[in-house]
Amino acid sequence: MVQTSPADVRADAPTPENNPPEAAPATFSIKSVSKVFATKTQRTEALQDINLDISEGETVSLIGRSGCGKSTLLRIMAGLLPPTEGNVYVSGKPLWKGHAVESGVLEQLGVVFQEPHLFPWFDITDNIALPLKLRGVGKTERRRRATELADLVGLGDFLKSYPRELSGGMRQRVAIARALSRDPELLLMDEPFGALDALTREKMNLELQRITQATEATVVFVTHDIAEAVFIGDRVVQLTPRPGRIQSIVEVRLDRPRPLDVQATEAFGSTVRDLRHALESEES
Repeated sequence: MVQTSPADVRADAPTPENNPPEAAPATFSIKSVSKVFATKTQRTEALQDINLDISEGETVSLIGRSGCGKSTLLRIMAGLLPPTEGNVYVSGKPLWKGHAVESGVLEQLGVVFQEPHLFPWFDITDNIALPLKLRGVGKTERRRRATELADLVGLGDFLKSYPRELSGGMRQRVAIARALSRDPELLLMDEPFGALDALTREKMNLELQRITQATEATVVFVTHDIAEAVFIGDRVVQLTPRPGRIQSIVEVRLDRPRPLDVQATEAFGSTVRDLRHALESEES
């Protein structure tokens, strides 16, 4: 996404009446967000002046060194942690009003963490349907929706199973289905596959791509893995070391759907190398 200043506009640019209509507003916008953690003895500036627009149906990967504020930013986006300055907007509506969350906007978000946080005494159907139950959706409708989502994430044969009976990757599929149960405007994912083995992680990357294409979901995906960020993302946003600021935004020019073999291509490799070099240069 290129932002222009008045100096970037040519003198012979078309007149307003000949210009095409303006693009629709971003689905999700982060505007001048900063975050400071303060105690009586210490002040830590975690984020500084973050600005980012995310379009409908886009997947944005968020990378950076440990402690750069990736998870802090995601928690602010998810309505779990208030910003010190700035705000976030979903379809043009502000998420934060001071230190309080606008509940109507919050309901448009789905969140998946590294740990699935499933209820062990609920079967898979009831775990997926829990957000709907809390909203007062009737039993028949929420079970229908849970069944639909279980099929979507490849767990249609496990509706009566319990979390302890599933593998780590399967439990994360349940967490994704639960996050999708309310048809969120934005799906926020904080290193959701970080605890999985390499082969399961690759499979989940493919599954996430399939699910997001099927649902046309808008996604923000936090990861430490550069190759994962490139494989999943339409854009990769790199944050600087603390205080976290946007260092760069890299567009991933790879067609979808992306098979795992795309990682052997020069286009994929060069994008990963450039991002790795950018992160390594922060040490010098």
